[in-house]
Amino acid sequence: MRIFLTGATGFIGSAIIPELINAGHTVLALSRSEAGARSLTAAGAAVHRGDLGDLDSLRSGAAKSDGVIHCGFIHDFLRFKENCETDRRAIEAIGAVLAGSPRPLIVTSGTGMGTAAPGQPATEDHFDIHHPNPRAASEVAAAAVSARGVDVRVMRLPQVHDPVKQGLVTYLVAVAREKGVSAYVGDGRGRWPAVHRLACAQLYRLALEQGTAGARYHAVAEEGVPAREIAEALGRGLKVPVVSKSPEQAAEHFGWLAMFAGLDMPASSALTQQRLGWRPTGPGLISDLDRMQY
Repeated sequence: MRIFLTGATGFIGSAIIPELINAGHTVLALSRSEAGARSLTAAGAAVHRGDLGDLDSLRSGAAKSDGVIHCGFIHDFLRFKENCETDRRAIEAIGAVLAGSPRPLIVTSGTGMGTAAPGQPATEDHFDIHHPNPRAASEVAAAAVSARGVDVRVMRLPQVHDPVKQGLVTYLVAVAREKGVSAYVGDGRGRWPAVHRLACAQLYRLALEQGTAGARYHAVAEEGVPAREIAEALGRGLKVPVVSKSPEQAAEHFGWLAMFAGLDMPASSALTQQRLGWRPTGPGLISDLDRMQY
């Protein structure tokens, strides 16, 4: 198939490109810059110029494709709610082109959307449209275009990692470097799910090839890595002390990251593995943090 890919120059998208090409697909990749276009061409993708805010570029890219993987997102967390609304509009624009056709659309969300009760692992079949996290807008938009006849599948991501980047943990590294201590909140038992970047890319391909309309998939290899273990790995790498911060101290220490730092958000991928035959491989999060060049 010819797949229109947003977020193609990003951390995950750049791994999806070879995963698709090696499986015999061709990739039409969104790029907002000339430098990005050059890197995409070098990776074997055709280039489609535009960005997530240019809805016409998204519509025309989708119109030229046999399916769409939308993994682009603006990772400016100081404008998180605004960026979630940008994502909602992007999904609606792409969905309008695909409505009434069998062409699949994979929308990206977060595993936290599947949490039904505190301390319980998030599951694929749960979603609360009233979830307080603004990222719920992506799945609300997915449901809306699904109701208009689009074959939508949702990919929920945990902390996606390799030895270079590790999702929100990358921002924890920056805070620890700036503050001179690696911190966790409370007793550090809050858990963050994780998956290696290449295993994540493989799951996007499987969801494209074998997924079903309306399904949600969890790209989770590790159900929950305790925050204290993450902080200890950063402490080893940066050679700084590891300390606990109270919930009251978290906002001052972590800044915008405080909204995530103290969360316990484990997630399961049992149904995903059962339905798609996915068996995540690759190093774990702590292993990648220990291999990271600080």
